[in-house]
Amino acid sequence: MSWLRPARRASVSDAFAHLDAAPELALHDLRVATDGRVLIERLSMTATAGQLWCVVGPNGAGKSTWLSVLAGLRSPDGGSVTLDGVPLADWPALAMARRRAFLPQTLHDTFPISVYDAVMTGRHPHLARWEWEGDADARAVDAAVSALQLQSLAQRDVRTLSGGERQRVAMAAVVAQEARVLLLDEPVAHLDLHQQIAVLRLLREGCRMHGWLVVLTVHDLNLARRFATHALLMDGEGQTTAGIAADVLTPEHCARVLRTPIAEVADGRRTALIPDDPDDD
Repeated sequence: MSWLRPARRASVSDAFAHLDAAPELALHDLRVATDGRVLIERLSMTATAGQLWCVVGPNGAGKSTWLSVLAGLRSPDGGSVTLDGVPLADWPALAMARRRAFLPQTLHDTFPISVYDAVMTGRHPHLARWEWEGDADARAVDAAVSALQLQSLAQRDVRTLSGGERQRVAMAAVVAQEARVLLLDEPVAHLDLHQQIAVLRLLREGCRMHGWLVVLTVHDLNLARRFATHALLMDGEGQTTAGIAADVLTPEHCARVLRTPIAEVADGRRTALIPDDPDDD
């Protein structure tokens, strides 16, 4: 049985009943470069509420760098990014933190803190200076802890957790933040397969039921094809392919970007993309 139980979903839905207007993230002629290398050249796309975007590309293609540009943590080298029609640079920090959540690829635990308190850090954008957490914050954290099945770990020191457990705590903090835009750098890294599926189901549900806009990086093509509504392929040399997932995550497109032959196999009910080694023929 998956640790994301259907019975728990009602409490998560209740926690997000008050969310505000549908978000829109728009890129116009975006250019991203680093160390003299162009990662993205003239990318224009629009992502809106209800969409789950998976970003795929080889190691070093710049997926994390691109995501940090979308989060407003790095300036683009050309073009523009707007959130709800407003340039990212014009967003006040507090308003931005309430509107979008960002999960980096690398997590650092430098001091002792319980799992519950770590998830509560996701509520900081909703608190005034010196304000204590209230009932609404506790409800949001309880819903997030339940959604990620962390109840039995709530009082554990995060430094004692496994990598997969710590990843789930970080995801719970993102959920507790109650932002409508979720930018996630490899959110299913370190997780067992059934946990990867559970987290992606949670994100898909958030898009469908709560109007989230989710953009995440992932390496597994088949998980991307199963859960994404839209996809972006990055080759790390400036070229990108963006659009509806079924049109983008094809053997031809993926083989070009990942620089390895890809074949599509089917069992009559589902299809999968696998490496195609000519020497196996």
